[in-house]
Amino acid sequence: MTTEPIRVLVVEDHNVVRQGLVALLNVADGLEVVAEAADGVEAITQFRKHKPDITLIDLRLPRMSGVDVIERIRMEKPQARFIVLTTYDGDEDIYRALKAGARAYLLKGMTSEDLIGTIRTVHAGKSYIPPAIAERLAERMGSQDLTPREFDVLEQIVHGKSNREIAAELEVSEATVKTHINSLLGKLGVTDRTQAATAALQRGIIPIESLRKPKS
Repeated sequence: MTTEPIRVLVVEDHNVVRQGLVALLNVADGLEVVAEAADGVEAITQFRKHKPDITLIDLRLPRMSGVDVIERIRMEKPQARFIVLTTYDGDEDIYRALKAGARAYLLKGMTSEDLIGTIRTVHAGKSYIPPAIAERLAERMGSQDLTPREFDVLEQIVHGKSNREIAAELEVSEATVKTHINSLLGKLGVTDRTQAATAALQRGIIPIESLRKPKS
């Protein structure tokens, strides 16, 4: 009796990378790429159309992020199985992806054997978190969450705004801004604004892509 192949949807916005993944998976024993997508919105469309066993997805995608795609699809189909494949290893990126429901989190430097093995593991109903990723996740779980207002202040700091500019943007006093900054510095484990901005980008708290978008 022939076993049905594991049906995979590949979601990756870089054409060469996506084509390479599709070629790699299609020659692997027991795997079949049934669809591919170059952005988040297309990913949802292709998932609904093909109902893959496994969706291999990047985090940073045009039109809708990988985390948003996972959340949206799992609202419709809670048993959907996702594997994140990305270059981003920030603890906040990892935390958000796994919280959304990803079953595995891989970095693009892994071997083809690891990728194929992870697809089979997740298809079997298990999860897979590499040791280095698990360590970063443990660090994130041990830290305090920023409040929504602290996040807003941190975002403004990342964009180079002064306390006065932040106060005007958020319609609060400069004293209130300073209070939020002192609190978020403690939560991030840093001592100044520059370190806070660096930590925010390295950990994925503030997406680096947001720096390309003009802020008012």
